[in-house]
Amino acid sequence: MTNDNLNAFADFKIACATNEHFNHSIEEVQTAIESKNGSVAIYDFGLTASPCNPIAEVANRMLTAEVDAFIFVTSVGVCEVINQASRTVDRQRFIDCLSDMTTIAGSTAAGEALVSIGVKPTLTVDSAQSWRDILMKLDRQSPVVNQTVALEESAAVFGLIGGLEARGARVIRVAMFPQSLPERPQPIIDFFEQIEAGDFHAILIPTAEIATRYCFLARHFGRARLTSHLLDNHIVLSVGDDPAEILRDNGIAVDFVTSNDQLLPAIDEIADQIQQIKKQKTIIRTNMSGPNTSPADQNAPWYDSPFMKACRGEPTEVTPIWMMRQAGRYMSEYREVRAKVSFLDLCANPQLCSEVMCTAVNKLGVDAAIIFSDLLPILVPMGCDLEFVKGDGPVIHNPVRTAKDIDRIKPLDNNDELQFVMDTVTQTRNDLPADMPLIGFAGSPFTLASYMIEGGSSRNYAFSKALMYSDHGAWDQLMQHLSNSISIYLQGQIEAGAQCVQLFDSWAGCLNFEDYRTYALPYVKKIIASLPADVPVINFATGNPALLPLLADTRASVIGIDWRTRLDDAWQTVGYDRAVQGNLDPTILLTNPKEIRERAKGVLDQAAGRPGHIFNLGHGILPQTPVDNAIALVDAVHELSQK
Repeated sequence: MTNDNLNAFADFKIACATNEHFNHSIEEVQTAIESKNGSVAIYDFGLTASPCNPIAEVANRMLTAEVDAFIFVTSVGVCEVINQASRTVDRQRFIDCLSDMTTIAGSTAAGEALVSIGVKPTLTVDSAQSWRDILMKLDRQSPVVNQTVALEESAAVFGLIGGLEARGARVIRVAMFPQSLPERPQPIIDFFEQIEAGDFHAILIPTAEIATRYCFLARHFGRARLTSHLLDNHIVLSVGDDPAEILRDNGIAVDFVTSNDQLLPAIDEIADQIQQIKKQKTIIRTNMSGPNTSPADQNAPWYDSPFMKACRGEPTEVTPIWMMRQAGRYMSEYREVRAKVSFLDLCANPQLCSEVMCTAVNKLGVDAAIIFSDLLPILVPMGCDLEFVKGDGPVIHNPVRTAKDIDRIKPLDNNDELQFVMDTVTQTRNDLPADMPLIGFAGSPFTLASYMIEGGSSRNYAFSKALMYSDHGAWDQLMQHLSNSISIYLQGQIEAGAQCVQLFDSWAGCLNFEDYRTYALPYVKKIIASLPADVPVINFATGNPALLPLLADTRASVIGIDWRTRLDDAWQTVGYDRAVQGNLDPTILLTNPKEIRERAKGVLDQAAGRPGHIFNLGHGILPQTPVDNAIALVDAVHELSQK
């Protein structure tokens, strides 16, 4: 063992959660961490099991044919159901019973776990999909009307419960780790108070049971934000995939997952990686100081604005509206500024960026502003030679075409070279009315990767797809570089004063469902999971409505809808637990105020007054749009949606 490893945890304080089911002594854990010059506090979270065993009760009902179907959400759930049921009924008889009934695997891992015990799932939904896809598959292949359905409740499945009950099913909730409050709560209260005080650098969660216990106890004895946002200031360590699965389902970003699910070898693995983990966490750590206040601050002037309430799915007195490219070439004021400076020079000037956006906001009367910038400046500090060429648009003179080219790409360590964007956020925040929310943004990894590879715009994305299909390792390396950099970039905008951020996947429409799920979605999910849970994220991709279920399979608060599908169909697809944004065809603004009003009414009618609708175009305002028509749209939306 190297000296570096011996001192890996130097001056590092770790809180480790345990309970009476834990198979290591306090002394073993302390010795393992202190041998690397760290300190650890062990907290006993107590037993989770209540006096009754709900899984045993469900097992008995299954054996008497009182249960028609069982939905497993996670691999953890499959193992726990089998293990706990086997304590009261014959294991093989229970497995045979599962084989004879309808079984739904809500993830690839759950499906594999069922197969490993000899049960072939009736239906399997891939892990990159969501509970909406479970409902869609059930509707097509195995309707649940008048059936009794047992549902693993180890994950956040409240939307699935509602969907099943709406279809006429009787749902039995099967808790993997039934919870009971401790008789002596003070040690747990002390634990959460120490977390809030910042007494620890890291939180170590060794098992799925303890992960579930942490989330349960935090809701009772900590403050609500302790389950997610406050832990953004700590390194969250998971021993194996199972605890991470539970934590993420409860909105907690996990910073490192060990490949070994045994605690003592896992501590060695963490020691080997801790310097890199600390470096990355320092970069993306939530820090809500400065010009912005916490998005959870209910006293902030913008907190109860129509836009922010819609992002949270709350009722509003009027449907909020803003428009992509609402500050742009269609406005004479913008053209006057552009006549004096190049586009890149404009983007690098926070005062001018704020001026053009605030001018647009004041002129249009919209309910939110978005910073004036572009998708591509983030690529410059990463090593791309970017130029905006008149008539050709953005051109990257040193495109990435091979794995060797990817080696020269430098992922962001910080936002120093993009400070002008952060200053734009701060300047715009200061110049806007205090009650108007400000949106930051970035390009999604696939769109940025395609610009890097194609060297500019493209019709068929031939170079991008060739690399994507032929060298998955190189593609993953590039997308990891981009997703890590985008996380840092968006976090910086939030710290600088943005109340919401939007991810633009302008080119995602060139991918089919399977390719987007494999080559793009994991990286989008990673970005969104890295951001504070109380900052709304708008996930927007254009060009292929078939991707909507995948856009919703993230932690994004709002799903952007382009004009290629009806808003009501899209909202049903992504689920009513999400807000939606959209989706008037931008070309409608080239017509006249009467037509604009009728088309706006059509979109509002499809939203049906349901909370959580943000009116927008299905893409950006076209340069030839008359300004008066844009104003007419804002006025029409406000008038027609007034409650």
